[in-house]
Amino acid sequence: MLTDEQLEALVPLIGSADSVELKLTVPDTDHRSTVRSLGMDVLDAQIRQVFFFDTPDLALDRHGVVVRARRIQGRGDDSVVKLRPVVPSELPEKLRMSANLVVEVDAMPGGYVCSASLKNALGTTDVKDVAAGKRPIRKLFSKEQRAFFGEHAPEGMGLDDLAILGPINVLKLKFSPQELRGKQVAEMWFYPDGSRILELSTKSLPSEAFQVAVERRVFLSKAGIDLSSEQQTKTKTALEYFSGHLEETPTAPEAPTPG
Repeated sequence: MLTDEQLEALVPLIGSADSVELKLTVPDTDHRSTVRSLGMDVLDAQIRQVFFFDTPDLALDRHGVVVRARRIQGRGDDSVVKLRPVVPSELPEKLRMSANLVVEVDAMPGGYVCSASLKNALGTTDVKDVAAGKRPIRKLFSKEQRAFFGEHAPEGMGLDDLAILGPINVLKLKFSPQELRGKQVAEMWFYPDGSRILELSTKSLPSEAFQVAVERRVFLSKAGIDLSSEQQTKTKTALEYFSGHLEETPTAPEAPTPG
């Protein structure tokens, strides 16, 4: 549960956001029972690979910047430059009006964060080529994203200065319980050390966020899912794992120089 002070700060953020995503991570010991109680079928899941980009000491993370690219089964790749936390009203008007920008409040038991994510659609092999060292990292990002990165990254840092942290293999499943409005999402992230994070989430319009949160809480409680467990963050876990294992990751060959 959020404190009164947290709720007081959360309300205006939700009112200025484009969407709200309600998230809950499930303890590892409850993964099997959760999958069974919610009737999830792994064969309906979509396979994804997630790559993060940061310095070995996670300088971007300390500045609130997340740089990510994904490979998605049956779809084109995509990339994101994300800044968090943000106050929506303080974002530049031109950026706020961009069709590629999404301002979203992520809410979970005990906390929340508002982020601004600038997205870019890619081809089906772009991320794979960058991971293999055939193309520079900056080629995954649009001019708009590069400008956004430059404004918020540490001074003098470029996208090609970053290390590749990943990939994380992910199963993403969308399902629609009869008791809840809209689609629910389950993501299972598989880390190289054998650990896993199972996250349940749903998105809502800002105007419906509190009602959806109450309905979802009741539904998950009835399904026997622990809503009071310690929460894990997928991105932070991935960054910390790979930054600590960079010496074990083979260096990708540099792209050949023309001429």
